[in-house]
Amino acid sequence: MAINPTSLGLTFDLTQAESVCKSQRWVLVSMQEFGPALVTVLWRILGNEEDVCDAYQDTFLRLAHLPDQQKPDNVRAYLFRTATNTAISMLRRKQLQKKHQQVLVTERPVPENNPVAELDARQLQRKLRDAIAELPDYLGDVIVLHELAEMPYNQVAKILGIRTAAARVYRHKAIKLLAKWMSQSENREER
Repeated sequence: MAINPTSLGLTFDLTQAESVCKSQRWVLVSMQEFGPALVTVLWRILGNEEDVCDAYQDTFLRLAHLPDQQKPDNVRAYLFRTATNTAISMLRRKQLQKKHQQVLVTERPVPENNPVAELDARQLQRKLRDAIAELPDYLGDVIVLHELAEMPYNQVAKILGIRTAAARVYRHKAIKLLAKWMSQSENREER
């Protein structure tokens, strides 16, 4: 299936735009005229539907909320520059978030009470970190933020752009998967 504004639900029917004031109709016309090309560019940069939809929406919201409802001299250039800047910012945020999550996973201190327990704890911690790294991103992100960074579910949900209930469900699924993997790892070592 080809990816385009229609398949993503990003087109706007101008016949039903009577409620839009005349000073803003040019925004709708721009969506119709430049939307397909804009989606193609965003798809090439971002590579997934959710991010493309977010960047597309942000771009047109910025266009619609220009100061004093000014129409740019070159609407097409403004749209594409705004869209690419939005997409690049999204990619940078994701990279930074992933970098910080990796630091949290790898640099968690171990209590140093007794040498034997410390060795066992370090081995267990290494296995657990390896297992967390193997989790799908959406599950691993919740585990890292909630368990390792000790953030409450509502803050985790806000950072990841999901509902609080979804964060709880993802954590539950991740814990079940981790328990299964850790159990399998112990069984292999006992043999």
